[in-house]
Amino acid sequence: MTQPDSAEKDDFDLRNFLPFLLNQAAEESSLDFQKVYKNRYGMLRTEWRVLFHLGNYGEMTAKQIGERAKMHKTKISRAVHKLEQRRYLRRTRDENDRRMERLTLTPAGLTVYRELRDIARDYDARLAGMFTTGEAALLRMMLRRLAGMD
Repeated sequence: MTQPDSAEKDDFDLRNFLPFLLNQAAEESSLDFQKVYKNRYGMLRTEWRVLFHLGNYGEMTAKQIGERAKMHKTKISRAVHKLEQRRYLRRTRDENDRRMERLTLTPAGLTVYRELRDIARDYDARLAGMFTTGEAALLRMMLRRLAGMD
């Protein structure tokens, strides 16, 4: 790997590169919440995301979760397997398409979801508290636009 020639100034500032900033902000802002679901329930990020999709939207297929969460199907499959082992979700074969499984949270999964949801709300409020109400609303709007959600 060669270093740029000292006479040739590289004016690209990685610290201002929007994808880099978004990644750094996402990592930094999720660390404390990650500790909660990891330490309390031994979950990985993909597992809590699957759990939250099912808690938020009810019965879904793995494909639907993948489309909404923008996660690869193998990661979803592993997360579903782990959540099923913990008895947090149930798989049911679709009567019309035997290749498809419908996923739902069990009562235990709903309990975990509700507990983590309340912690997530408090955590979100703390993060938003770093900004004025208008700034937080603007940030959410801009991030939704970048994520293709608006």
